[in-house]
Amino acid sequence: MKKGGISMFTVKTDSILGYKEMEIPFTLLSTNENSKKIAILLPGAGYTVQAPLLHYSTGVFLNKSFDVLQVNYSYNNFYDNLSMDEIAEAIKHDVRAVIDKVLNNNSYEYFYLIGKSLGTIAMTSELKREKFSNAKTVWLTPLLQRDDVFETILKSKNRGLCFIGDNDRHYNAERYKQLVNNTNIVSRLFPNANHSLQYESDPVNSIDVLKSVIKEINEF
Repeated sequence: MKKGGISMFTVKTDSILGYKEMEIPFTLLSTNENSKKIAILLPGAGYTVQAPLLHYSTGVFLNKSFDVLQVNYSYNNFYDNLSMDEIAEAIKHDVRAVIDKVLNNNSYEYFYLIGKSLGTIAMTSELKREKFSNAKTVWLTPLLQRDDVFETILKSKNRGLCFIGDNDRHYNAERYKQLVNNTNIVSRLFPNANHSLQYESDPVNSIDVLKSVIKEINEF
């Protein structure tokens, strides 16, 4: 059976108590009870899994019979109370706890990590783990001004894709020039695109960027 062009899938929702007892919900979508493949989606602060880049990425992996784990943290209500360092610790702690809970109940062998913005902080932490040593990575508007994110992409031995615009407040031209030397990472720079990989006043060409990114993820 098909649902919107995708084989029917099951949806399981759950949550953990994360950093400072904050509830962290997550969703596991699956087309196959015995799947050995999983894509883990780590959204941005205000860029949820329902936003275009992650919504269509979910469809890409479901079509390939991957399970898809969506970690649905939201730290927006805590920005006034937490420093950026604390937010970084929170997301690393919470993502690891969710992933461990899901992986403890399944025997996956193939992994993709897809992070958007804030989610790329958690990716830097997870990629230090042996279980993700062969994971493929997709860096969507990574926080290049952070040393941990930049160094992880720069030195990554994991095959990956990196997408960013030069009108993104987190873009760093000098650091991006260094990233392109890592042959394990295919980097794409979109002139004038913002932190959502969109053009401020040009929705039609914004759709073209979205199509280009999703096409590369599909072929990766």
